[in-house]
Amino acid sequence: MKKLIGILSGLLMAFNSFAQIEYSELSLNTITTAVPFLLIAPDSRSGAMGDVGVATSPDANSMHWNPAKLAFTSEDIGASISYVPWLRALVPDINLSYITGYKKLDDNQAVGLEMRYFSLGDITFTDIVGTTIGQYKPHEFALGGSYARKLSDQFSLAISARYIYSNLTGGQSAGGIETVAGQSIASDLAGFYTKPVRMGGQDMDLAVGLNISNIGSKVSYTETSIRDFIPINMRLGTALGADIDDYNKISLAIDMNKLLVPTPPITDNGEIVSGKDSDVGVVSGIFQSFGDAPGGYKEEFREINYSVGSEYWYNDQFAIRAGYFFEHDTKGGRKFFTFGSGVKYSAFILDFSYLVNASTDAGATNPLANTMRFSMTWNFGAMKEMN
Repeated sequence: MKKLIGILSGLLMAFNSFAQIEYSELSLNTITTAVPFLLIAPDSRSGAMGDVGVATSPDANSMHWNPAKLAFTSEDIGASISYVPWLRALVPDINLSYITGYKKLDDNQAVGLEMRYFSLGDITFTDIVGTTIGQYKPHEFALGGSYARKLSDQFSLAISARYIYSNLTGGQSAGGIETVAGQSIASDLAGFYTKPVRMGGQDMDLAVGLNISNIGSKVSYTETSIRDFIPINMRLGTALGADIDDYNKISLAIDMNKLLVPTPPITDNGEIVSGKDSDVGVVSGIFQSFGDAPGGYKEEFREINYSVGSEYWYNDQFAIRAGYFFEHDTKGGRKFFTFGSGVKYSAFILDFSYLVNASTDAGATNPLANTMRFSMTWNFGAMKEMN
């Protein structure tokens, strides 16, 4: 049980409190949710570009970032598999595996499937005096499907559905309360717009993307009425790409993210003194999230995370990527640089990314530091052309 508590604490650190600074000094007021693994960047390409992806060029991993991009994929069918060792600075056996694929039905329609599995390693449960009472491997997974359709030559929409399962305790009791696996059904609504433009005498491709993901029911890990929001998230971004010549092409992308769940209010002896009650329904919570921060709209803007990334391809065979991610100190303080590369051979693409802590605060730590991601993508349409 102690190890489980340590792992869960690490997850909260990873998403909510990287800087080692007193609460009163920065008025730390992070937003926490259940199943945060749904927001982990699963693939190496976006992981190397500061976690951008809502408006980047379509690929097999669009299911996570923006399923509406699937309607614009250049290949008829594709798939990708990714592996991410997670929080290795804290625990050696946590990892995320992600498998996704898509199939174009015609020039205007596409469908996609995804599966992600998050393993929290081996857990030893003990009673109050330290006697071992069981072993378990906490895990979470999500299965999803998506349908994307072009509404014009430049615009597409998509809808996704997802089943989420989270079993952290294996039915062990805690404080005399029996625990259960958390389950939820969620959906995504996404849009993608792309248009050729000319800027500074250079032909470019401009893209804008929006994805509201994980719109779904709350989850509970006990039979009580206490239920937690899942990470309903709004991602908005733009990307600009250009073919410099026959061998060189480059792109730049910017994403903004905001959780659409209530901000915790400030309380005094159980009474709300600033902000709004966060114990509301899912739909109410989505709309409330735009104006419920105790610090007003200044704090609301602090809840937006920013990502910027770039990608360079040479001869459509070798890629170099870099990016930066920023989260305000009062909302978790995650700041990191990312780097990576890719190699394309025939119908296969191998990608790798690496994360470097960018916080400059004295004594600051980042459990995500040195995180690596590995991905392999197959373009089956290209394989057919070879044969």
